[in-house]
Amino acid sequence: MSRYSKIIAGCMSWGAWGRQFSTQEMISQIKITLESGITTFDHADIYGEYTTEQEFGKALSTSGVERDKIQLISKCGIQHDGGTRDNKIKHYNYSKEYIIWSVEKSLKDLQTDYLDLLLLHRPSPLMHPAEIGDAVSILKETGKIIDFGVSNFTPSQFNLIDHTASISVNQIEFSLTQHSAMHNGTLDQLLQKDVIPMSWSPLGSYFKESNAANKRIKKVLDVLTKKYNASEDQLLLAWILQHPSGVLPVVGTTSKVRLENATKALNINLELEDWFTLLVECQGHKVP
Repeated sequence: MSRYSKIIAGCMSWGAWGRQFSTQEMISQIKITLESGITTFDHADIYGEYTTEQEFGKALSTSGVERDKIQLISKCGIQHDGGTRDNKIKHYNYSKEYIIWSVEKSLKDLQTDYLDLLLLHRPSPLMHPAEIGDAVSILKETGKIIDFGVSNFTPSQFNLIDHTASISVNQIEFSLTQHSAMHNGTLDQLLQKDVIPMSWSPLGSYFKESNAANKRIKKVLDVLTKKYNASEDQLLLAWILQHPSGVLPVVGTTSKVRLENATKALNINLELEDWFTLLVECQGHKVP
C-alpha cells in the first residue's frame, strides 16, 4: 500500500511563483489541505526561486501539525539561472555531492529530519547511474530520505538509473489532454514494475486553453457532469484515476472547494464507454 495520500498537494504556487502566502496563510493552507484528506505535499528546491520550501518549513514548524502525519516530497537537479543562485545558464546537476547537498538544504529549509520521497526533477544527458546510486544509498543509510524516485523520465532513462538506485516513483505529466504516457511505454513500465506514477498537471489544458479538442471534451462533460452528479474537474481526475497503474494526481489548487472535489473524485467510477468517449473526443478520432 502506498505511503502517500491518493491525491497529492502541489506546493509550487504557494510562494513567490503564485499566491505569495504569508506564514499564517501557509499554516491555514496546510490545515485546509489536511482537512480535505490530503496528507502528501509536493515540493521542489527550485519553487519560488529556491524560497518556497523555506517558507513552508517555517509555517509547518509553527502549525502544530505532527511530522509523522504528513509526507514531504522534494525534487533536485535543476539549476536555475539568475535569481538566488549564481548560475550563468539553466542546467542540471546530478553529481553525488550536489544531490546530497541539495537534500540537506531542503531538510534545513523544510525544518524536517527526512524526506518521505526525493525525486530527480528532470533527466540530464550527463547523469551517471553509479554516482546517483551512491548518493541515494548514503541518503537512505543516514535516514535523510525514505524513498527515491524520478520525474519526467522516459522508460530508457528510468532503466538507466533503476539498476543502481531502486526507483519507487516516476512523476510525469499525465491528463486527458496530455495522455502520451499511455502510448509511449511509460505507464506500461510503471505498472509492470509496480512503481507509483504521480501526475503533475492532471487537469491538462482543459481550463487553460480554448481549442477544438477542449470544446469537444466540454460537450461530453456537459452530459457526464449531470450523469455522475460531479464537476468537470472531478471527472477529469476520475479519468486518470481509472488507469490500472494507480496514478496519484498532484493538484496545484489552493481552493478548499477544489481540494475537496479532488478527494471526492476518488469515489467516481466512470463507465467504460464514458472513459473511451472522453479519450475519443480529445483525440478527435476513433480508437484504432
